[in-house]
Amino acid sequence: MFSGGNSPTTRARFPRGEAVHYREHALSLGVPDEAVLVESKAANTGQNITFSRELLAKAGIRVESLLLISKPYMERRSHATCRKLWPEVDVVCASEPLELDDYIKSIGDEKLVVDMLVGDLQRVIEYPKLGFAVEQEVPADVYDAYERLVRAGFDSRLVTG
Repeated sequence: MFSGGNSPTTRARFPRGEAVHYREHALSLGVPDEAVLVESKAANTGQNITFSRELLAKAGIRVESLLLISKPYMERRSHATCRKLWPEVDVVCASEPLELDDYIKSIGDEKLVVDMLVGDLQRVIEYPKLGFAVEQEVPADVYDAYERLVRAGFDSRLVTG
């Protein structure tokens, strides 16, 4: 199951949507087409989980456990979102081993990467209050660093409103 449409940071790399490109890559590696489901409308993690769950149910696939794969900085939020939206499954999150410097090089914009990290942590903090995820402890020193980064202007990926 591949899930995802486009986001501002992936549009250039995956112009037809993330899930479509991941499917094509899987097929090029020899995965049979009939073994792949594609959900290409999701625009956020909650939609990835909700739309994938619906598509799997429609296909008659009963899910007891799943592996969510995301960028390293998104694992905590992905897990918390899945626990909220699909609490009856056992979920494990994973990501490719990726050093921060390598991720910055792949994006090509150091400030944008820090903005994305800050925005993701904001979601870990705020989404439980909105009912989007289960609550997680954020250590005080991490929260303090988050606040310093926001004050320093790393705020283009913050959710407002």
